[in-house]
Amino acid sequence: QVRFVESGGGLVQPGGSLRLTCALSGSFRSISTMGWYRQPPGKQRDLVATITSAGQTYYADSVKSRFTISRDNAKNTVFLQMNGLIPEDTAVYYCYCNVKTNLYWSDRWGQGTQVTVSS
Repeated sequence: QVRFVESGGGLVQPGGSLRLTCALSGSFRSISTMGWYRQPPGKQRDLVATITSAGQTYYADSVKSRFTISRDNAKNTVFLQMNGLIPEDTAVYYCYCNVKTNLYWSDRWGQGTQVTVSS
């Protein structure tokens, strides 16, 4: 079983910053890619950013130059630093990981944390 502890969401004014944190625990052998997805109200869930165990990163075009993803492999934790937030960033943000439990790799998501950008 993989357990997620997500934190850092909240209400922020346009132009502000937030830092999301997601720590994984439980029974798994290895973690490959980690990242964040988001789902705005009434819309589909989309990829925001990912980071491999080697540190290679990917960002959606809408967040490039504003968001920075990082991870601490020793603590099974991934971070998302969000700067220059705009109302369009309002969404539930879900932590993601590709994890190996027993023999198989699988994709897992956390329960989500709300980010609201509003004045």
